[in-house]
Amino acid sequence: MIPFSDEDLKPAVEKSIEKIRPMLALDGGNITLLGVKGGKVFVSLGGACVGCSASGNTLKYGVERQLRIDIHPEIEVINIAPDLAENWEEIAKKIVGEEGK
Repeated sequence: MIPFSDEDLKPAVEKSIEKIRPMLALDGGNITLLGVKGGKVFVSLGGACVGCSASGNTLKYGVERQLRIDIHPEIEVINIAPDLAENWEEIAKKIVGEEGK
């Protein structure tokens, strides 16, 4: 359980993601923070990351690892495809709600 509210987490997550962004940009990628819900961080990988076979590793061992180092060891990062990003809150409710059952 993450001992921070979603509102408290968001600025810290934004700061941490700004550390990661230049590394992604070197390979033509990008990352957009969609929001934080239920202690989970929802992002959308963009640019060259879309469709890249290594994007799962980027998410887990790049983004999530950095957030866990900077903020809390239990933070989970979930990638939402760019074409679904505008509906991220609905998707997040389903993901966060399912875990509460």
